[in-house]
Amino acid sequence: MDVYEAVKSRRAVRGFKNEPVSREVLARVLSAAAWSPSGSNIQPWNTYVLTGAPLAELKTCAVERVAHGDAWDERQYEMYPPVLKSPYGERRSAFGKERYSALGIAREDWEARQRAAIANWNCFGAPAALFCYIDRDLGRPQWADVGMYLQTVMLLLRAEGLHSCAQMAWSQVRETVAEVLSPPEGLILFCGMSIGYEDLTMSSARTGRAPLHETVTFIGG
Repeated sequence: MDVYEAVKSRRAVRGFKNEPVSREVLARVLSAAAWSPSGSNIQPWNTYVLTGAPLAELKTCAVERVAHGDAWDERQYEMYPPVLKSPYGERRSAFGKERYSALGIAREDWEARQRAAIANWNCFGAPAALFCYIDRDLGRPQWADVGMYLQTVMLLLRAEGLHSCAQMAWSQVRETVAEVLSPPEGLILFCGMSIGYEDLTMSSARTGRAPLHETVTFIGG
């Protein structure tokens, strides 16, 4: 797959087929993603991959926890600033409207919104998932490195005909994740990522992007 095609076709898919993803493919993707850039080559990502029974166990525990209304785990990082200024707040609101409209869920239908949210912890039916951690002692540049690594993973998955959905929502149930993964002390769960083959029967919407002039400034001839 052409790099431009991989970039343009990558999106957060929220409906997957129950079709296994081979360990060989996942290992190939993650071996190549190891070449992602990082400052001074410190490679700050710590990745766990789940399939089969361990993933099924985590899905069950997380969904039951959320469905029972248990309190969220305290976040170990700030997902969004308390006040999301313009134009970022407007973009976030537009995303929410587009997503729930595609699902046919009205703004006031709180129960339907809750059901849609709970699908996060079922990995939207995906048969594979990864969980990416970073050492709590590292700084913002290293968090940026982790972002570049995850983007590389998602583009390589597209090259394999797979889709993904990166989910910071997993940080809200990080203790449940830790019960299954047993990560070393000192690591912070940044996000999970659902991985699989897209279920084309599910409703989905491709969110828009700001025009180039809003985010890019060209200087020079």
